[in-house]
Amino acid sequence: MEAIASVMPEVIETIPVPTYINGSHALMQALVAEGVETIFGYPGGAIMPVYDALYDFQERINHILVRHEQGAGHAAEGYARVTGRAGVCLVTSGPGATNLVTAIADALIDSTPMVCIVGQVAKKLLGTDAFQEADVMGVTMPITKWNYQITSADEVPDIISKAFYIAQSGRPGPVLIDITKSAQLELMTKPFTYERCQTIISYKPRRIPKQEQVEAAAQLINNAKKPYLLVGHGVQIAKAEEELKAFAEKTGIPVATTLLGQSTISTDHPLYVGWLGMHGNYGPNVMTDEADIIIAIGMRFDDRVTGDASKYIKQAKVVHIEIDPSEIDKIIHADAPVVGDAKEALKALLPLVHPNDHTIWRNEFRKYDAIENEAITIPTLNTPSGKIRMGEVIDMLSRKTKGEAVLVTDVGQHQMMASRYYQFRRPNSLVTSGGMGTMGFALPAAFGAQVGAPDRQVVAIIGDGCFQMTLQELGTIVQNKQPVKAIILNNNFLGMVRQWQQLFHERRYSFVELQNPDFITIARGFGMDGQTCSERENLSTALDTMLNHDGPFLLEVIVETEENVFPMVPAGTSVSQIRLK
Repeated sequence: MEAIASVMPEVIETIPVPTYINGSHALMQALVAEGVETIFGYPGGAIMPVYDALYDFQERINHILVRHEQGAGHAAEGYARVTGRAGVCLVTSGPGATNLVTAIADALIDSTPMVCIVGQVAKKLLGTDAFQEADVMGVTMPITKWNYQITSADEVPDIISKAFYIAQSGRPGPVLIDITKSAQLELMTKPFTYERCQTIISYKPRRIPKQEQVEAAAQLINNAKKPYLLVGHGVQIAKAEEELKAFAEKTGIPVATTLLGQSTISTDHPLYVGWLGMHGNYGPNVMTDEADIIIAIGMRFDDRVTGDASKYIKQAKVVHIEIDPSEIDKIIHADAPVVGDAKEALKALLPLVHPNDHTIWRNEFRKYDAIENEAITIPTLNTPSGKIRMGEVIDMLSRKTKGEAVLVTDVGQHQMMASRYYQFRRPNSLVTSGGMGTMGFALPAAFGAQVGAPDRQVVAIIGDGCFQMTLQELGTIVQNKQPVKAIILNNNFLGMVRQWQQLFHERRYSFVELQNPDFITIARGFGMDGQTCSERENLSTALDTMLNHDGPFLLEVIVETEENVFPMVPAGTSVSQIRLK
């Protein structure tokens, strides 16, 4: 996809520039026209002309110097997730670009809008294996919505306009623009003007669903005896939280969320029954096989939700509301597909569905809640002795922040514990790596989220293994004076891998035990305050110290070494085979 067919833009803003400018200054002008306020980046040789132009734009664009290009990508993701706008990162060619690859792949699978601008060697050197040349187009084509190589300064305005439109429209995702050094340096042959793209002939995501699809879905919903709403991240992307709430309250249908769908609806809402997936709640998983209608909104039936897809919801009709038509019937057949934006689809459905109650059906979920509480939750949160449990930390954090913080988690046991025990009260409050499961995501993503939401408390929940993958971004946090709070749940293991080795490989712990450094000394070396808590009686005070600290703070909590996360759906089994121990 090195070219997009003819563009029919709607002119939003035209910026006259009195003289012919080079490609680098054109890029800066284009970013300003798009309303870009923040860039996460790292300079280098092939992108140096752009950085030279950026010097003249410091009052209009805030550039944040990260410590590693992967950190730039994850920070842009965190920024995008809390703002809904494309995160922007700027790096050099070769290793600078390839260091972004993990974050780009993460953004694609989690539908996060991002525009990645990377330097490239001069046009005449392309294909010569020049210093720091890499085939970034070939590398990133499978993991971007669109990528393009700019070889002429005149291309800059049009291509940047397309990049932001593609990244932010339809199902959001990452776009990569590879700009040669020669294009950065050469002068445009015409005065700079900028037209913000609104339509591309060959790319037409459907926002408004077809009326016949909406009516077919409404008919199935109105005839259902045991309807069940499965809510994914797409509802928050569409900013459809209020529409979802109105729909659920009118129909009385129980609501479960995917991992990324958490915080779409408050956990104390009477219709909320929990979250789905391999380590999700007991009732929501088991009851999936009891429903007669599944209404899936903005979710893609990931294998961590379905378990063995061949055994999943065979008894139920499926209404699938999804903006990306390629997701329809990809994993689970949809009896009533509704292709369109979740907000628009719910608006169209609301007047067509009948008021209902479904109290008896919802009460079935509560029976499983009681079983889960007795077997798992109460013992976890009421441990009188021994080391601190991860769930205790999250539960106490949830109460101290009143469920209103933005929780940014890494990947592993701590991620699942955070999802289990944090009681989300505000929408768009969980930022995590879902589909890619990227260790090292949380610290830079928390920084990006704090930049994007400066008025909110941002807390990163990180495992000791994950932390060591991107800990250099402590320097970014301190230099930029962002009040990010980070909690390391330290069990001296790669905890999730260890759990699987314990349960399915006869405790053959193969290379999962960690000899960790002194994390607090490292933090202080970067200029960040912190402390370690290893005793239960000190946990409350330690959390208060962290939350009340003026500036960034790192709290290390020494937790139980071989604690496991339950419930658990073993890989390759049905969701009804979920285990409590």
